[in-house]
Amino acid sequence: MCTYLTEKVELDGAGKGATGWFTLSQGAVYVDHPYHATHEHTVNIDFTNPAEGPSARVAVELTEESALALVEAIQKALAAAPPGLASAKR
Repeated sequence: MCTYLTEKVELDGAGKGATGWFTLSQGAVYVDHPYHATHEHTVNIDFTNPAEGPSARVAVELTEESALALVEAIQKALAAAPPGLASAKR
């Protein structure tokens, strides 16, 4: 069952797409049918910069388990670094 719900977030970073590196400004996360992964449904994450057109997009399709593991790994990496080290407010 697809939820048809998309969680959007503003981003500040960079991603590497088919034409090279680009600035990321938006993210979208949703559970839906994947385009490429071999599962019925996946957690889909799109990293984009709409101002740079459709080529400024990195798409990821993960199983629920992989998505949760990624969240945990991000939290552990941030917890292991000095507070604010990777902050834009630094």
